[in-house]
Amino acid sequence: MRRRSLLIAVPAGLATLAACGDDKSDSSKASDSASPSPSSSASPAPPPKIVAGPLPAVTAGTKFGEKPTVAKGSGDPSKDLAVKTLIAGGGTTIAEGDYIQAHYLGQIWNTAKVFDNSYDRKTALVIQLAQNSIIDGWRYALTGKKAGSRVQFSVPPTWGYGKQGNAQAGIKGTDTLVFVVDVQDTFNAKSSAKGKTVAQGDAKLPKVGTNTDGKAPSIEIPKADAPTKLVSEYVIEGDGDEVAADSTLLVQYKGVVWDSGKEFDSTYSRKQLASFSLQQVVKGWAQGLTGKKVGSRVLISIPPKLGYGDNPPAGSGIEKDSTLVFTVDILAKM
Repeated sequence: MRRRSLLIAVPAGLATLAACGDDKSDSSKASDSASPSPSSSASPAPPPKIVAGPLPAVTAGTKFGEKPTVAKGSGDPSKDLAVKTLIAGGGTTIAEGDYIQAHYLGQIWNTAKVFDNSYDRKTALVIQLAQNSIIDGWRYALTGKKAGSRVQFSVPPTWGYGKQGNAQAGIKGTDTLVFVVDVQDTFNAKSSAKGKTVAQGDAKLPKVGTNTDGKAPSIEIPKADAPTKLVSEYVIEGDGDEVAADSTLLVQYKGVVWDSGKEFDSTYSRKQLASFSLQQVVKGWAQGLTGKKVGSRVLISIPPKLGYGDNPPAGSGIEKDSTLVFTVDILAKM
């Protein structure tokens, strides 16, 4: 199992799709995060004052995307949140609650001991900047920055791991942490697929809209019998990594019933992205998305035997033995 970041403040349960989770899905299950959960009785810390420094020098790896080397902190660190943009990006501005995709390095102020970095893992972190998803220092330091930026900041215990520290990472309750973060991309409820539009020439299959303005694409059901086998076709083909059978994905999606064309679930309607493991969804989703590229929009038609069969979720509006049709934008692998 791929090692997860130590930055996550609590074990983050994978978001279970309201109409796509099977009986193995459980949004309350903990992920494989290595970091401890804060006490449920602890009150959230007030917003920090953000100051310009002091911050230790980045002595090597100074380009965006390069693994940085950061000097040991000199003197006492700030009791506030010190934040500096080392490289200003020109991408989308990050808001609290957005997801970010980023490489990062974290070390301890007093010793320069690196306790975690994504560069060596060669896998960027994708995570939501929300309370209880990541330590507060990240939320406050990165909100308002732009994708494409390199940001350095120091996090006192109050907005890090608190007085309990993080024993697994070797972080004491008195340690101030120093981070360098390269924000590659940011995602929100208006994010869409990015790629090349693919011709939809089969008149027996649903036709999906190709708009990329963040609005829900249309799904036009043909006057034809539903396919008895799984259909998974590109509507927009991205150029990202291929999805593996055990990938965890960040997506936009919309689902309708073939027979009626009625929508029963949509991230667009909720104005909230969804994240899930392909090991926690119905077989049609898992099989239909495996092998597809990140950045793509995919049409999936799921026959009953790979969906809910004769046991649809209560209150979903899905009848027994329904064929389900989805449009899925694969925004990122988490």
